[in-house]
Amino acid sequence: MSTNAETTGTRSGPPAVAWLAWVWVVVPFLYGLYKLVERIPALFGG
Repeated sequence: MSTNAETTGTRSGPPAVAWLAWVWVVVPFLYGLYKLVERIPALFGG
């Protein structure tokens, strides 16, 4: 039994929309995490 990717000859893996969705979520998350770490010294009187 063959999969759809084998029969059509295309590469397997998530579609481009899935990659875009991950980037849409991960980039703002990482930016927020960076800003949080940047402000940690102020919490301790720095």
